[in-house]
Amino acid sequence: MSGRRPGKAGLPVVLLHALPLDASMWEGTAQGLRARTHHVIAFDQHGFGGAPLTDRSPSLDLVADDLARELDRQGVDGVALAGCSMGGYVAMSFLRRHPDRVRALALLAARGTADTAEAAERRRLFADLVLDDATRGPVVARTTPSLLGATTRARQPRLVARVADLAQAARPQSVAWAQRAIAARADSMATLRAAGVPAVVVIGDEDELVSADEARETAAALPYGRLVTLPGIGHLAPLEAPEAVAEILADLLAHANSEEVTAC
Repeated sequence: MSGRRPGKAGLPVVLLHALPLDASMWEGTAQGLRARTHHVIAFDQHGFGGAPLTDRSPSLDLVADDLARELDRQGVDGVALAGCSMGGYVAMSFLRRHPDRVRALALLAARGTADTAEAAERRRLFADLVLDDATRGPVVARTTPSLLGATTRARQPRLVARVADLAQAARPQSVAWAQRAIAARADSMATLRAAGVPAVVVIGDEDELVSADEARETAAALPYGRLVTLPGIGHLAPLEAPEAVAEILADLLAHANSEEVTAC
């Protein structure tokens, strides 16, 4: 039974954060999973949280390979991957590069397709603006509200303020590197179609960045995938509805663990 650690229940789950946040965005969900005795690994990506920023050219493949090395360091083989937004794109890169290590997959607010040329150019422009002292503050302030759903913005002012503070505090070089890496990412639809593992795609019905149609397309590509839509939630479900996300991931882990037991 690969991927297990003594004293923990079943398959470890790796939580991959969104841009421009860090692994702390998963705190509520991680707490819920640990309360269910799951082994949780919350991973900071290049330049965020405690992770240094590489001087290599932007690529999510570098982040995926960093994760593989960290799992090696911890003595972990197979994992369930859960990625939100940028974290979802890292999860897909990891799945493409290290398919034998992925036992289950959760993609939150992430599309399986590559950016269009126009979308990629908008990301590169954002990277340029965030590196400019004169434009950074206004562009971050203008774009950050779209990370949360309208209901969250109306009902959770403290969360809105927290996300705004985290976005403004993120290192500009790290945000720019990440945006360029996301813009350069490969299309992952073929990778998803080849993924014979339990999978779930989660979308908030108030997500202003990834559409419901894109989420359906991503879920349909996964042979054992299902779509979960969260009402009143935007782009950052682990922050907006941490316990609901914990329930979804616990269910995914239950399916993955039962399959591992059957295979042993």
